[in-house]
Amino acid sequence: MRPAVEAEKLGIPGVVVTTTGFTTIAKAAAKAEGMTDVRIAEYPGAVGVHAEELVVRNVENVLFDRIVEQLTKPLNAASSSRTDDVRSGTATQGKRAADDIVYEGSFEDVNDYFRSREWTDGLPIIPPTIEKVEAFLKYTERAPDERIAVLPQGNLQAVAWNIAANAVMAGCRPDSMPLLIAAVEAIADNTYNLNNIGTTWGVLPFLLINGPAAERLGIENGGQLISKGANPAIGRALGLIIKNIAGYKLGRNYMGTFGYQNNFVIAENENESPWEPYHVEHGFRKEDTTVTACGTVTWGWPPAIYGTPDKTAAQTALEFLSLELTKKPCLARLAERGPNGFQNMITVLLAPPVAKSLASAGYSKQKIREYLYEHARVTYKELEFVLKYGHSEAFTIPDAVKRGIYPEEYLGSEDKLVRVVPSPDVINIVVCGDPNRNRVMVLWGGYVNPVTRKVELRLA
Repeated sequence: MRPAVEAEKLGIPGVVVTTTGFTTIAKAAAKAEGMTDVRIAEYPGAVGVHAEELVVRNVENVLFDRIVEQLTKPLNAASSSRTDDVRSGTATQGKRAADDIVYEGSFEDVNDYFRSREWTDGLPIIPPTIEKVEAFLKYTERAPDERIAVLPQGNLQAVAWNIAANAVMAGCRPDSMPLLIAAVEAIADNTYNLNNIGTTWGVLPFLLINGPAAERLGIENGGQLISKGANPAIGRALGLIIKNIAGYKLGRNYMGTFGYQNNFVIAENENESPWEPYHVEHGFRKEDTTVTACGTVTWGWPPAIYGTPDKTAAQTALEFLSLELTKKPCLARLAERGPNGFQNMITVLLAPPVAKSLASAGYSKQKIREYLYEHARVTYKELEFVLKYGHSEAFTIPDAVKRGIYPEEYLGSEDKLVRVVPSPDVINIVVCGDPNRNRVMVLWGGYVNPVTRKVELRLA
């Protein structure tokens, strides 16, 4: 889609070919790139499961005519879109002052009004009254209208006022405001790639919190952590910010085929970890409090790790994690590397007992990464099957090597196991969860990459 938009900007007509269900997201992506009108030719249905003869018939009888029609008509240069309210974070017919009242009524009336405008996640929200929003603003030195970031795809400005409004709606504590500002700065970074979370994969942003202020803010790092303390409300606030400021609307440009879990928050259990914390690994001081924007397409079964007389718990953990790394992600994408390859992030959650068993066996975080990089392997046949039949472009491993997407070591490997992790550096290791359980979890980030920001704390 983006190449067609860039061509149009240069005066070269270009058509975006979509399939049914993707036209809306193509228009949203074009708008995010500065075009309110774009030429689109829609192929009818889900082409991936159509028989070859049906594909040929649809191309000849439907798609070709639509391409010609689009190429021979002028774009509507005067096409207009709704103006964006940088304070409320919602699309409206006009701009408002930060303290304008958008609606008055009972709790139920406010919820009905906000829900009808898709400003909620479908659950009841706390009405963001001026008084409640101002309570959050006491925890930041940012002016209410100060631009903190512009969030794609809606390209709306995130300012202190609309961040606070969404946090109120989610049920957050006012002292979470500095953390949410840092989180917005993180997801706005181009490295994070917020502009591409609308995929049908269902990419779910989440946050990792490190540092001494996590406990004071009520953020849990132990058992059931995504469901306790301040974590659920902060996760919900992240989701509302992505909906109302980034402009991601379900079924329009947020296209998860089977929907989404609630956005969540985790904190690293630094006291129970045998290694340095995540934020210290990435150049911050231990006394800093940081927020890392992450993402996942996966959740699922957390394997339990047991040692046996013939195998230590540490070795079992390494082998289980190597296996999980071949099962959770899309292998065809995970294996990509090099300048033309796909970017990945893998977050490995280790319950404290598992982390301690690995550390006792002499494994640092880096040694764990290197082990997983070397041992997460599948057969050549399995990888080629996923690449050929589970990919939007059907091609073979030799094709991928020729394009520079897969390494040359894959050539001549038909009878061997091939590595699927592109680099040890894509693996992030976090110690958290039940301190008395022996479980692990592997999360694959799909399109997004982790970005960390320091939280600028302020006492009200």
